[in-house]
Amino acid sequence: MDDPRQGELPMPFPELSGDMPLLPARMVNEYAYCPRLAYLEWVQGEWAESGDTVEGRHVHRRVDRRSGDLPEAGQGQPDEKLHARSITLASNRLGLIAKMDLVEAEGDCVTPVDYKRGKRPHVAQGAYEPERVQVCLQGLILREHGYECTEGALYFAASRERARVVFDEELEARTLAAVNGLRLIAIGGQIPAPLQDSPKCPRCSLVGICLPDEVNFLRNGKIEPRPMAVSRDESMPLYVQANHAKVAKKGETLEITVDDEKAASARLLDVSQVVLMGNVYVTTPTLHELMRREIPITWYSYGGWFLGHSVGTGHKNVELRTAQYRASFDDRMCLNIARGLVRAKILNCRTLLRRNWRGEGSPDQLIALLKRDADGAMRAASLEVLLGIEGAAAARYFGAFGQMIKGDPDRETLSFDFTRRSRRPPADPVNALLSFAYAMLTRALSVTLTAVGFDGYRGFYHQPRYGRPALALDLMEPFRPLLADSSVLTVINNGEVRPSDFVSAAGSVALTGDGRKRFIAAFERRMGQEVTHPLFGYRASYRRVLEIQARLLGRHLLGELDEYPNFLTR
Repeated sequence: MDDPRQGELPMPFPELSGDMPLLPARMVNEYAYCPRLAYLEWVQGEWAESGDTVEGRHVHRRVDRRSGDLPEAGQGQPDEKLHARSITLASNRLGLIAKMDLVEAEGDCVTPVDYKRGKRPHVAQGAYEPERVQVCLQGLILREHGYECTEGALYFAASRERARVVFDEELEARTLAAVNGLRLIAIGGQIPAPLQDSPKCPRCSLVGICLPDEVNFLRNGKIEPRPMAVSRDESMPLYVQANHAKVAKKGETLEITVDDEKAASARLLDVSQVVLMGNVYVTTPTLHELMRREIPITWYSYGGWFLGHSVGTGHKNVELRTAQYRASFDDRMCLNIARGLVRAKILNCRTLLRRNWRGEGSPDQLIALLKRDADGAMRAASLEVLLGIEGAAAARYFGAFGQMIKGDPDRETLSFDFTRRSRRPPADPVNALLSFAYAMLTRALSVTLTAVGFDGYRGFYHQPRYGRPALALDLMEPFRPLLADSSVLTVINNGEVRPSDFVSAAGSVALTGDGRKRFIAAFERRMGQEVTHPLFGYRASYRRVLEIQARLLGRHLLGELDEYPNFLTR
């Protein structure tokens, strides 16, 4: 059994039938490069752009335009040379489909040519194995259609060189082994382990989704994660709150009009999501374009309550949602996740108090009591007990919230009414700011969770109710003090929002339009602020941190991590 000469036992794939999908040759290339990458793309439907993928599309712009015809097998003329671009062929026997960049034919002998964006590597076989496997697959499919095909070629655009690939027995065996291996992990439903400290990871377009260093670090803690090499997203949310405003697509821009008068415009390239407050009309062509570009629309009432969001077809990762639903019906797992979320929330509240204390005396006793509450949360025997602990900690925290607000003798001091912490409706200006901030944070996490592949309405701590994004409310618990409460303190203490920015009617207090604009700007600044991740040591914006935490929750639910690592600021 230990004889190194012993080869793998061939396992031919049965001919496809019914609705089983054909395996793209490109996915077999990805499997040969990294099995985890192939699983993420093929099984979980993940995809992310990078500079390399954009450059690769540019290199393929010519061969992606179909031109030329490939004669039927056996009908080619001996002296006739033909070129056919962008040819798609499939084989049910092999269970494969391939889009071939270029097929050169001379008589009945054909040669597939696959285009690559970089320079030809100076290795013994002329190219790396994943690329050789991909072009060999194309050759096998051509043979299935009756053509004579003994070799292929790889064209490297950067160096304008060709590498010849001979389809010998060894390469064909490796190619079929890769096909069977990918089929096996796809059917098995178990994601392969991430590569260990591999040089492949930093340039991979899915590094921010795969999180290889982070998963390995949380599993064994041996090697600290490398800083993420992900593209910086310069796009920002577009907020529209004018009454009876209209959002319409005009070329590559979104144009906002009020009473048929142009009020503003924004390039679609610069928009990450569209946030609509109150009675705002969106044209159908605009909805279609936003869905095509995967730009979500989030809807608020004019009073600032988060109503929901609109997306296109949604994420393809059914596997993640299945794991989410399964865990949500497991009482023990729900309690375990909820304990960590509440503990993290209390500890982050404690940190915010310690950093921003302006009251007389020392907050040491309060800090100690919150630490006791956090420890008690991890010992809670049920969600009901945990809810009581969270309530007690919230009473302590909000009871001291006013001690973090800067007094100003030249204006009315905004104080927190601890006995009347009311959400619907807010009874005072600070309540109004907090409620609006929590609605903003709920929207941000709802969009993030949907983009990652979760169902935002099925949570673990917050129980499902009609129209309530329970999972978003779960994950926002540790971030309430860090993002929402911190933004409220900033706008009050810096004088960005003043008492004149509120209106009061029938016992309810709300922000005016101008006050809301300034608070939105402060909240987005906070979301874009970079912090050092307490676990991984690299810097990332809070907007990016929310995505990282959502993906880590997915890794936990899918069994890769024993515990969900909460975000605890230092």
